[in-house]
Amino acid sequence: MPKIFPSNPVPTAAGIGLRSQHIGEMLSRRPSAGWLEVHAENYMGGSAAVDALERLRESYPLSIHGVGLSLGSSSGLDRDHLEGMRKLCLRFQPGLVSEHLAWSAADGAYLNDLLPLRYDAQALVIVAANVSRLQDTLQRRVYIENLSAYVAFEGSTMTEAEFLAELVRLTGCGLLLDINNVHVSACNLGFEPKNFIDQLPACAIGEIHLAGHAVNEVEGDIVLIDDHGSRVPPPVWSLYAYAIRKIGPRPTLIEWDTDVPALDVLLGEAMWADMLAQSIAFEDHRLAERPTPQTSRFDGMLLPLRSDSPKGPMPALAALATIKPSVFANHSGARRIGHAL
Repeated sequence: MPKIFPSNPVPTAAGIGLRSQHIGEMLSRRPSAGWLEVHAENYMGGSAAVDALERLRESYPLSIHGVGLSLGSSSGLDRDHLEGMRKLCLRFQPGLVSEHLAWSAADGAYLNDLLPLRYDAQALVIVAANVSRLQDTLQRRVYIENLSAYVAFEGSTMTEAEFLAELVRLTGCGLLLDINNVHVSACNLGFEPKNFIDQLPACAIGEIHLAGHAVNEVEGDIVLIDDHGSRVPPPVWSLYAYAIRKIGPRPTLIEWDTDVPALDVLLGEAMWADMLAQSIAFEDHRLAERPTPQTSRFDGMLLPLRSDSPKGPMPALAALATIKPSVFANHSGARRIGHAL
């Protein structure tokens, strides 16, 4: 008889994606981590990994992230896969459950990829029906993740962000905002990433993903590849800061799937995410408490006359709130969408 865990909400802090290479070390060390996220498909069968997850679940809040339900499939959701997801959620009672706005199955064939949709009314009806069935089966809200894109359909009548906003309205689902995916898509397709975030209903965003990407040159053009194989790069940190300032802090995950590093590297990236979010919260609180400053002119610029000082020590990374885009001007992804930072 499998152990049934009580629900343990995911905190508004940074967590890491649990990878097989780190399970043993996580069990032996039990390091400080806000929460853990696992791919659902890796834990649907009986294995030593499932037993290990039961032990880790006693120490860490858990999020389950699906990668194979193919929510964009016109043939509907695979019954066995859906049942496997239901049993997994019943067993572990995760604080968050998420899936992708994508399709990966057609006519019984499964593709090892997450493919984009045509964003129009017909596709919206299909995805909304699948998301509603998923939420009804799991008896919980599911958070839908935006994709990284390399091509776009000419027949789309709305942006991905508009499509996601409509999906929230129709189904009551939540959103998983993948900041790296926004940056990758914006650079590849040539749109403003901040506008993407602005178009999403902030109240529906329940989780954020951060990751690294590869920068490739193809026939003189720069293409970003969402490979989750490196540290979070400066433009993604900058866009993350913009999102946090706009929507407030959210549970934030560090993803790393290829060339997986030592566990301490992942924990370090999560620490940076926590410190940046805390610094932004500190600055917002300080500005809210500070009266409107008097100003003086110097070299043609208005400067505040700072007679006040923040109460308590300033958190590390508070200076990140003042980073300018020119700091990252040598980053190839940022060079294409320089105003995105």
